[in-house]
Amino acid sequence: MSWLSSVRNALSSVITKKDTPDNLWHKCKGCGQMIFTRELEENLSVCPKCDYHERIGPKDRFAQLLDAGSCVELPAPRTPEDPLRFRDSKRYVERLKSARASTGESDAFINARGTIDGHRAVIGVQDFAFMGGSMGQAVGEAFIQGVEAAIADKAPYIVFTASGGARMQEGILSLMQMPRSTVAIQMLHDAGLPYIVVLTDPTSGGVMAAYAMLGDVHIAEPKALLAFTGRRVIENTIREKLPDDFQTSEYLFEHGMLDMIVHRKDLRQQLATVISYLCHQRAAA
Repeated sequence: MSWLSSVRNALSSVITKKDTPDNLWHKCKGCGQMIFTRELEENLSVCPKCDYHERIGPKDRFAQLLDAGSCVELPAPRTPEDPLRFRDSKRYVERLKSARASTGESDAFINARGTIDGHRAVIGVQDFAFMGGSMGQAVGEAFIQGVEAAIADKAPYIVFTASGGARMQEGILSLMQMPRSTVAIQMLHDAGLPYIVVLTDPTSGGVMAAYAMLGDVHIAEPKALLAFTGRRVIENTIREKLPDDFQTSEYLFEHGMLDMIVHRKDLRQQLATVISYLCHQRAAA
């Protein structure tokens, strides 16, 4: 053993190594820069260097949008755990257990009621961290629960979408949530209440084909991926090269599919303005 190793071993027994938190830094998915996690959180999980909007979950959404002290989460609806007894490389119940442990949520869609700048609202948030925000029976039931809560409160229903589409482990039962959510939205319209959709990164598949595009107002966060199916599938089908910005918020806005693109820091005030206008107009009608 060299003298340097002897000295190092002797010092290590005297000096205690300090633990460094492994979540002190965050690597931006947009520009690749390392950012202090606290700085990112203070900036609403938006990169201060390139303005990339990171994906966030229901609790962060509620905290950013609802007035302090007004947020009340709705209990998750009870649905069958594994209706098809599905198994691929892992049992479906095991995937659910893992997703619940990592997110702390019962499923991929959470509702809360509260106020936005004094305006009553019910907000439903899809969590991409929970099995890709996939739409199964629990998501469909939670969506309907949110609609019923909005009708009971005589308040608008605001939904934040983030999903890879239908949950394959529930087969046809997952696809049935598309018409069910459509009927629920009609119930909201019959009650004379606004349905507002905020599309976030990513929103795709059956969710994009269902309640994500049935809003009275469609808002999106900047540079979000919004699609029904993948770019490669479309290119192979039509045998043409698609534009680089295809399936982004900006592309859909330019082609009339969205009403507005709103930065996260402006979203709370913009929603308050939209709610105020729509509720006033419907009350007058």
